[in-house]
Amino acid sequence: RRFFFFFLSVWSTAHPVRLPTKFTCVFFLCCVLSGRSSFVAFDLLVIIIMADQLASSPTPHTFLTRNPVHSLPKPHGGKLCELLLKDEALEALNLESIHYPSMMVTDRQECDLEMLLNGGFSPLTGFLNQEDYESVVENCRLANGTVWPMPITFDVSEAKAAEFKVGDHIALRNAEGNLLAVLDVESKYKPDKEVEAVKVFGKNDRAHPGVDYLFGTAGDWYLGGTIRGAQLPVHYDYMDIRRTPAELRAFFVKMAYTRVVGFQTRNPMHRSHRELTIRAATSRKATVLIHPVVGMTKPGDIDAFTRVRAYKAMLNHYPTDMATLSLLPLAMRMAGPREAVWHSIIRVNYGCTFFIVGRDHAGPGPDSEGNDFYGAYDAQVMAEKYAPEIGIEILTFSHMVYVPERAEYRTLDELEEGMVPKNISGTELRRRLYLGISIPEWFSYPDVVAILRSTYRPREKQGFTVFFTGLSGSGKTTLANSLRVRLLQEGSRSVELLDGDVVRTHLSSELGFSKEHRDLNIRRMGFVASCITKAGGVAICCAIAPYRGARQEVKKMVEESGGGFILVHVSSPLSFCEGNDVKGLYKKARAGMIKGFTGIDDPYEEPSNPDITIDASQCTVRQGVMEILLQLEMEGYMMK
Repeated sequence: RRFFFFFLSVWSTAHPVRLPTKFTCVFFLCCVLSGRSSFVAFDLLVIIIMADQLASSPTPHTFLTRNPVHSLPKPHGGKLCELLLKDEALEALNLESIHYPSMMVTDRQECDLEMLLNGGFSPLTGFLNQEDYESVVENCRLANGTVWPMPITFDVSEAKAAEFKVGDHIALRNAEGNLLAVLDVESKYKPDKEVEAVKVFGKNDRAHPGVDYLFGTAGDWYLGGTIRGAQLPVHYDYMDIRRTPAELRAFFVKMAYTRVVGFQTRNPMHRSHRELTIRAATSRKATVLIHPVVGMTKPGDIDAFTRVRAYKAMLNHYPTDMATLSLLPLAMRMAGPREAVWHSIIRVNYGCTFFIVGRDHAGPGPDSEGNDFYGAYDAQVMAEKYAPEIGIEILTFSHMVYVPERAEYRTLDELEEGMVPKNISGTELRRRLYLGISIPEWFSYPDVVAILRSTYRPREKQGFTVFFTGLSGSGKTTLANSLRVRLLQEGSRSVELLDGDVVRTHLSSELGFSKEHRDLNIRRMGFVASCITKAGGVAICCAIAPYRGARQEVKKMVEESGGGFILVHVSSPLSFCEGNDVKGLYKKARAGMIKGFTGIDDPYEEPSNPDITIDASQCTVRQGVMEILLQLEMEGYMMK
């Protein structure tokens, strides 16, 4: 009889059958053999229940081992596509790459390349060839049908594209000249950027940072092909929390995390974000992966160094071991719904089982007409649509707000009648930081706010650039010199005047007066101005700067440096400018002795929306400078 009990337990473990069926058949048989002894029947029942639990367990026999068997989700496409070569293959690549033409990758290309090399973009094995590119743009899928919503392309200029053909190999290097990878060119094609803008970003509107990059920065040709990796880009910051997908998966296994909620962010985290992530983790009995983007984000975002310090401070406000911080070297596209699907794929590659998609996920803000590019919850709908194919569960939440009556956070759909919620928008937060206004503790933690204040200095302590533009002889230089003296007299900041003629002499002496060279000269001036502004000084730029595009680039550089930008259009009429022409340049231009002279035979593109417009023929220098000082005072840049 004992032998029979042992045989029964082994058989029951090896043959999982539904408990009612097993219980009915086997228990009846055993009762007959044992003479219906109640003790024997009870022993049998215990054996059957234990065997059933063993047989039905997704990880059989784990109670017999010291460490349980872990089951992280499979990477997208079935395996992690890490493209870094090793040992002899790497040595051979380094030797052969010496004979290949080299290209220095752009910032975005370096981010994309790192994600390809570390497997974050699995199942991709390189930059998209034309067939895959067209399928992704049109259908959110690779040519083989695998879900992939974002075109990952290697863009080059038309001139550079002419240097390469299918079958060539290109050594891709960083700014220091170090080899990162070799691109084996398998296709060369000119994309329809109009179609890409509409399909990927929703509309062709330059107010969208992704569209602006597509038309203003990216090259007109794409090279597709397989990548053979030499090394990941080198980072010197926060190396302990820069984990690749393989490293993060290994960490999850080590910590016995089998249920992980991924949280994407490009902004500092506050109390509402903590509440949201803890709710998500609690609902799925999971741990939280705080996975912020530290590659390229939306222009004007808080710099990554400040954000990471704030994320580290935020970790202290989670229960012990509930949250993990790891940095993601991604270049965002701000593509809303498509981006949410893309982020979901990336998170499953990093080992997440769940992914939070909140309100207006990866939204770029308003379009050129003041309307949002995407609906508030469009990203959630699209992410949920593709989640089953990706192998991840999407967790959706509406906007979180603070309810003073309950001293707690709730989602908008949880508010009861009569509740008056509180919230501080990103714009309002920046205003409070700029102006030194207090930030309530219900919104954020004091240690997080202190970190933000260390970077977001009040405007009266920030640097700024005043950019004068106008025709030659319009009075720009006189106004700029007078403003410089007044600001030096005020004494709160260092002040540097970047005059167009001086900049040409010292920085651009090799340049001519073609549109390309004029734009390059203005960009150089803008770069210097952004450095002065970043250091907390005042840069006064004075140049004709006839083209809107170059002026806009300068504004972008300065604002991304963390300072202010004031555009002053000196709109004096042409007759006044010619009257001030002590060099006789206008006469020479009208006589045909000077070609391409702005205002005569080369256009001046007037600013469409300058901060200040001054007609020097209608006001004194003192009046003009006072108008600029009042504008600076109104925007908070002047010392109180």
